[in-house]
Amino acid sequence: PTPPRPAMTRHNNVIPNVHFHKKWQTRVKTWFNQPARATRRAAARQLKAAKVAPRPVDGALRPVVHCPTQRYHARTRLGRGFSLAEVKAAGMGRAAAQSVGVAVDHRRRNLSVDAFEANVLRLKEYKGKVVVLKKVKKSKKGGAKPEKAPVEDVAQLGKGMLMPIVKEVAKVEVRKIEEEEKKFSAYKQIRVEMMNVRQMGPRKKRADEEKLKDENK
Repeated sequence: PTPPRPAMTRHNNVIPNVHFHKKWQTRVKTWFNQPARATRRAAARQLKAAKVAPRPVDGALRPVVHCPTQRYHARTRLGRGFSLAEVKAAGMGRAAAQSVGVAVDHRRRNLSVDAFEANVLRLKEYKGKVVVLKKVKKSKKGGAKPEKAPVEDVAQLGKGMLMPIVKEVAKVEVRKIEEEEKKFSAYKQIRVEMMNVRQMGPRKKRADEEKLKDENK
């Protein structure tokens, strides 16, 4: 018997004739520079940390906000900046807050009382912990040399150390299952409730008919 013919391509299509190996060396993109770039980024982070010292590496303090959309609104993350109402409730002004390392977003509005109070407490806690160093005035010609600010006494906060978000883990109570709970069948209960819903109308109709019969007697 003759062997079966291979299945041909349907319709009048172009015969594949692609040249994947044509000048492959000039078209391929490699990422062999990533280890060197990682070293360069680490050095840049160290330079930035030394430049902003003793200020925190993370930059300004940011509020705790909820993610948008119904899918992620239960999650929290750091926002762009505190609203003007939150800054005012914490007893600070906009310029004063920005001068001590607090991010302010004048476009943000507070829609939740709980989130508003939580961010106000976050600002008050930051106010109690922040250390403000006085500026060193430049000495005039012939005057005494200016005193150096005690920068060495203040420890710099590293990445992710500036009041991180603390997520509360809900505690699960563990107890022994009772005998009544073991005998309970959720499936049977659901079927009973479904039957009660279906029979609501007929039962009401029968009750009304019996009430009419009693009145007519």
